[in-house]
Amino acid sequence: MSAKKPSTTAMWNDPEDAPALDVAFFKNAEQYKGTQPKPRGRPKAASTKEAVKLRLDADIVAALRASGEGWQTRINDSLRAALKLAGRV
Repeated sequence: MSAKKPSTTAMWNDPEDAPALDVAFFKNAEQYKGTQPKPRGRPKAASTKEAVKLRLDADIVAALRASGEGWQTRINDSLRAALKLAGRV
């Protein structure tokens, strides 16, 4: 028969006996929404994207990156528009 482990949860008779709630407490605390734990991280998107490896000419990649932030999204939009014109999407 195994020995009963002592409880890690302390019970306080007086609220003054409770330890102070410091930054570490809140950093490790779980967030709840109603009675269920709130999921952590970024919410799941309705439609997710698939990572692919694609080999492109260096000058094409340089021109796209030079167009600024969001260049990968613009590539996706351009490919979608080309496929719509071709009647494939």
